[in-house]
Amino acid sequence: MKTHTFRLKPNQDLFDEIESFVAAHNIEAGCVLSSVGSLTHATLRLANRSDYTEYDGHFEIVSLNGTVSTNGSHLHISISDGDGKTIGGHLVSGCKIYTTAEIVIAAFDDVIYKREFAEDSGYEELAVYKS
Repeated sequence: MKTHTFRLKPNQDLFDEIESFVAAHNIEAGCVLSSVGSLTHATLRLANRSDYTEYDGHFEIVSLNGTVSTNGSHLHISISDGDGKTIGGHLVSGCKIYTTAEIVIAAFDDVIYKREFAEDSGYEELAVYKS
């Protein structure tokens, strides 16, 4: 296992930059170990919905986790507003960094993650292969 730590800056897109980092470092299987930071705009796909919901304001990233791969990532995020109200869902493009986002990713060298259609769920799901 190898770890990667990087910082995102104001106005960068959280999801797109994670995907770019994963591609640049050829991470075929990994996970987000830790993330903290803030957003000014959030775009989430909420549970059991196909459309996206957008939020404007100042939000703290209180949780970000999931799997990453050059073959497709699956990330969930929870954010809280100035009153502590928290919401979460699937991380997608459109989440803009406010001051910073500090990301720690673990990369695994013994497996490859892919996303493949699963009959049981009807969605593209994680498939794990030995490298």
